[in-house]
Amino acid sequence: MFNYLFEGTIIHCPERLKLDVIENGFLHVQDSKVKYIGNIKPENIPSNTVYYKLNRYQFLIPGFIDTHIHAPQYPNVGLGYDAELLDWLKKYTFPTEVHFKNENYAKRIYTYIVSRTLKNGTTTAAYYATIHLKSTIILADIAEEKGQRSFIGFNNITDCAPPELLQESNDVSIEETEKFIQTILDKNNKLVQPIVTPRSALRCNEDLLKRLGDLAEKYQLNIQTHISENKKEVEAALEAYPGYKNFADIFDRNNLLTKKTVLGHGIHLDENEKRTILERGSSIAHCPNSNVCLHSGFCDVRDLLNRGINVGLGTDISGGCNPTILDAIRLSLITSNGVSFSKPEEDNYKPINYVEAFYLGTLGGAEALRIDDRVGNFNVGKEFDALLIDLNSKDSPIDLDLKCEDDFTTKELFQKFIYLGDDHNIDKVFVAGRCVVEDR
Repeated sequence: MFNYLFEGTIIHCPERLKLDVIENGFLHVQDSKVKYIGNIKPENIPSNTVYYKLNRYQFLIPGFIDTHIHAPQYPNVGLGYDAELLDWLKKYTFPTEVHFKNENYAKRIYTYIVSRTLKNGTTTAAYYATIHLKSTIILADIAEEKGQRSFIGFNNITDCAPPELLQESNDVSIEETEKFIQTILDKNNKLVQPIVTPRSALRCNEDLLKRLGDLAEKYQLNIQTHISENKKEVEAALEAYPGYKNFADIFDRNNLLTKKTVLGHGIHLDENEKRTILERGSSIAHCPNSNVCLHSGFCDVRDLLNRGINVGLGTDISGGCNPTILDAIRLSLITSNGVSFSKPEEDNYKPINYVEAFYLGTLGGAEALRIDDRVGNFNVGKEFDALLIDLNSKDSPIDLDLKCEDDFTTKELFQKFIYLGDDHNIDKVFVAGRCVVEDR
């Protein structure tokens, strides 16, 4: 167990869409959980407590949460963005994923992606893997070893992919999925959990979807998949499922829209789909970088939030070209501004602001994955997943000595980190109290 006392600026979202900036504050972590947060120094601190006195340009924030990331696609980051989604998958993604039958290759790539995301402040990641059972277990082992809170998804694909990436049958797909689930649960690691992962409606038949829904219910697991990312994908899905009224209905009628479901993208949802998703308590993983890179469209996050739908952020590596949620926060702001340009003036449409975008990357992601009872902010009793930010670090991209008079306010410094910061400003990364990334 880990005990800390931080003194200085503490920034988090104590509740949905609300920012709390505590200057000259104290945060006490005892036995890896938040024991106290406030402006009065707590008493009776255990003698083994590690004390951090933060300077003017340092502050503590919750760890970032990536609700949608494809671990085996990391070799393709930055490649192929002249193509749209379906062509990009055929040309880049599927040929790369075939190589994960090689366990040595899988170990090398998965070590890179877990290390890279941790370095960039991702304390929780919801990973898609491949159809290769042993390689997917390797990803879980690496996440456990490096101390990243993770949801690991063994992919289910029986249709619409190269033969090397198709499971032999529904029976084999379900058998291997359950074997993976049991293997991960038997490890009894509180940080690493299995997540049921039908790759998409296009790549799983109806019987398989239904059986995966039953499997998720049996083990009370989270579910992740893709929905309405690309208009051509939507058309193809409805063509493959002619008896269904819309894309969301495909998942809903097969027991895959639950309170623990995270749906990647959700760009082209209609009114009925949004109502269904809200009623089921399912969530959207907003992936703004990928949505632009692969020409898929702009997701109207303001509309989703106004309806009460849970929304988190995803990097969608390698549909997205940046493995940090800080980039997703920035691009969610840019995307929302872009959406606002097409709205009639009389609608008084308000794009999301930096507070709401920060919420999406922290507490919003925790709510989407249904782990907000454990992480996402610094409320008392939560596990300590946190980033120690230093704006004046070596090689920082942020120039601080710019004002003629006084200094930037704390909120201004925070905004500079949101818009300009990078991994150089992330001095330490904590997951469940353990410091998993030290000062660099």
